Formats: sequence, structure tokens, C-alpha cells
Amino acid sequence: MHAADAKRMKPLKPKLLVPAAAPAAGGQGQRWVAACLDYLRTECHLAVNSLAAYKRDLARFCEWLGGRFVPKLTVRDLSDYMGWLQAKQLAPASIARHMVALKIFYRYLQLEGIVKDNPAELLGTQKTWQRVPEVLSPGMVEKLLDAPQPRDAFWRRDRAMLELLYATGCRASEVSNLQTRDLHLGERYCLAHGKGSKDRLTPLGDAAVTAINDYLKHERPKLATAPRSPPAWVLLSRSGKRLRREAIWELVKRYALRAGVNPDIGPHTLRHSFATHVLAGGADLRQVQELLGHASIATTQIYTHVEQSRLKRVHRQFHPRA
Repeated sequence: MHAADAKRMKPLKPKLLVPAAAPAAGGQGQRWVAACLDYLRTECHLAVNSLAAYKRDLARFCEWLGGRFVPKLTVRDLSDYMGWLQAKQLAPASIARHMVALKIFYRYLQLEGIVKDNPAELLGTQKTWQRVPEVLSPGMVEKLLDAPQPRDAFWRRDRAMLELLYATGCRASEVSNLQTRDLHLGERYCLAHGKGSKDRLTPLGDAAVTAINDYLKHERPKLATAPRSPPAWVLLSRSGKRLRREAIWELVKRYALRAGVNPDIGPHTLRHSFATHVLAGGADLRQVQELLGHASIATTQIYTHVEQSRLKRVHRQFHPRA
């Protein structure tokens, strides 16, 4: 979810400002949130996952809102809301995402003439709340990729899934939605369907191609027990349906625990590791941006911070006068 979503909001003819009548407690705020989400769905045509994320974040805002009256809130009030999120021990990246949702909600209220100013815009930038993502070392990645074993029910599928995540840097949702027609194993690439209906080519290495071929030949036919209408998903569940992204998260955590890797990681950790390792190998930042499908290079720049942090640790560890 990005602040760029705000640019997709169609300009409406400003309405007359609604008088700030007696605060109608949180009920009015909840109705405005529901109307905002409906607007984002019907007018802005946001992706389902983006809408779900906005809905979750704004639900938490309504929880904090209580009896407060939205048009009367100040930037100090909203700062208190950010502090409330911190007290819940949310990750900085999650708080930054809540800020984006709040700014877009206020933008909607402006379009509707409910508020004149947008105090959310006066909050700190996302970078203030952002932390450097966790990255696995190449050795840790190897242990994780080797974690699925023949004793596991669908170990070939799970190994193909992990190889896809790391080889391509794709999001869990992109791997979940991968179709057999998107695979071009002979040419060693696949077609990923990213955010905003943007497609990109993602190269595949030998290990990934081998793991995927092994799964397609020996395991996927057993999972696809009943004739299914297109699309034909690459990764299937035990019932022959598409392997959902939630299941992918669970599997990554399970194998992380087995491999002795921090079990708090998720599919995005493999995406972060992919980007950092490619950048460390000498790739240009623009190339990494294209591989990840980032709309803005500013999003990709965080990986330069990751790499600099790694180099500093190496310097402290091995330089005699560090």
C-alpha cells in the first residue's frame, strides 16, 4: 500500500462544508470510513489486497477514535493516535502504512467537503517510522530453501514455492496467483502479476527451474485430482485449489523454525533478501527496482541502507582499527 494511491483518487466537485455539528461520537466516523472504502473500491478501482489493508488500518483508527469527532481532530490528536499505535508495539512499517491510510481517508473527507484541511499531511513522513527490513544471509537462505524434506506431505511444492520467492523477489500474493501459462522454464523466467495490474518478467535460476520442474512432474498432477477450469494455478493446496498467500506465510514460518531461522520472518523477508543480495552482487538500483516491480525508486532505496548496514558490520568485525 503506497501513498501513490492518493493520486488515483478522482477529483470530485468540492461540496459545501458540513457544519461541525455536535460530535456524533464514533458512529459518524465509522460511516465516513465505510463510505471512503466504497469510494476507493468503486471509483478508484483499487486492488483487493490494497482495499483489505486500508480496511484493517482504518478499523484500528475507528477503535482509537471512540467518541471523538473527526472534523475537530488536530494534528496533535493524530500524533496521539500514532503514539497509541506505538504503544500497541506495531512495527514502524505498519505505523507508516496506517499513516498512508489516514492521509487518504482525510483526502476523501476533503473531496466530500466534510473537512477543509488535512491535518494528517502534517504528520511525519513515512521514513520517520520506517525501519530497515530484516535480511537473511545467503547461508541462512540456503538452509531455509533446503528445509522441506521428503517426509513432508508436499515437500516438492513447498521447495518450489520457496525457490520462487527467493529467485524472483515476488510478493506472496504474486506467487500465489502465478498460473502455469506464466511459467517459461525453457527460457528461465516467469511472468509476475504485480500491484496495479502491472506485469513484469522475473528471471529464474537453475535451482528454481529444477525445483519447479520436479514439482510439476511428480507432485502437482496428484494435487490437481479433479478437472479444473482455467486459470490453472501453479501452486495448489491439498484440495487442488490455489495455495492462498496466508498458507504461504504459514509454510515459510514453519520451515524457518526447522532451519533455525528467526520464525518471525515471512515471505517478504525472502523478497528483502533477494533485493539485498542482488544489489550486493553489483546490480544497479534501477535494475533492482524493475525486478521488484516498485513504482518509485524511492521505495527501492531502502535496500541501499540495508547493504550499507551489512558493510558496516563487516568492517567492525574484520578491520583491525574499526
